[in-house]
Amino acid sequence: MTEHTPPGRSGPDLPDTGPPATVAVAAVTYDRHEELAQLLRSLAAQTAAIRTVALVDSGTTPATAVVDAAIASGDTIHYLRSEANLGGAGGFAFAILAAIASGAEWIWLMDDDGHPEDAHCLAELLKAAHEHGLDIVSPLVAATSDRSRLSFNFRINGLLTNDRATLEPMGYLPGMVHFFNGALVRADVFSRIGLPDMKFFIRGDEVDFLARVRKAGLKYGTLASVAVRHPATWSEMKPVFGGFITPVIPDGDFKRFSYFRNRAYLARKYRNLRWFSADVIGFPYYFLTQRDLKGLRAWFAAYSAGFRGTGFGPPPSS
Repeated sequence: MTEHTPPGRSGPDLPDTGPPATVAVAAVTYDRHEELAQLLRSLAAQTAAIRTVALVDSGTTPATAVVDAAIASGDTIHYLRSEANLGGAGGFAFAILAAIASGAEWIWLMDDDGHPEDAHCLAELLKAAHEHGLDIVSPLVAATSDRSRLSFNFRINGLLTNDRATLEPMGYLPGMVHFFNGALVRADVFSRIGLPDMKFFIRGDEVDFLARVRKAGLKYGTLASVAVRHPATWSEMKPVFGGFITPVIPDGDFKRFSYFRNRAYLARKYRNLRWFSADVIGFPYYFLTQRDLKGLRAWFAAYSAGFRGTGFGPPPSS
């Protein structure tokens, strides 16, 4: 564990509501040292003050060189090394607790392969949270390779889009949010609805967390005037029936198993007939049209396990 406190940074002019809001970053990393260095540089450049970066590192090669370099530049980093692979969900749960322990009022969630697009991202999110009375506010998530497109689709007026120019003029988008790439969350939200569920390991934890947010009646939205950059997942999206259903097919056997298992578990947990109907039609149709019987059998095994609430755990090699 390493901590260092830099000289204070002055923030932007925000509404006069008393002392400036305090923010801690909860970040996770797994063997992405170059991307992590970019993230830490982008966080250090923010015009709004960050109390600390709680960084959980579960990688096979510790990112100590990257962290030490950031500390030498004056950053505040609470480095938490995990010898166990906690996955995204477990890593975020650990990082969030550490960030809350700093006493911050807001927790800014960051994955290691993303970073704020500009220095005013955090300041604008804080301003929007104040103006709209939000519990959670997120930026757009723009593709690293093409800032004009979004890494994840939004549904606007019933249609899916990843065109940034479509959303930016809207300014603030109520009732829309993407976890865990840049979402800013009031610290007391986690006391009310809990932490990300490490049972999911990867894929699905953000869907479960959002379902809990909605059930608790929390207020959230997306600020379309700022963005974080994050690798796109377009290649995983496989539209069928003219895009009416879009199955997601991750790369890699374990990612696929986790995603299919977790979707089934969540469909049953939240009794979501729409999710279940789309899955049991869309996935078999995709695999059959691709003549991929092996893929279909793997989907059925994972999906049926998740529906029964079984098959959870880390990768076999962990």
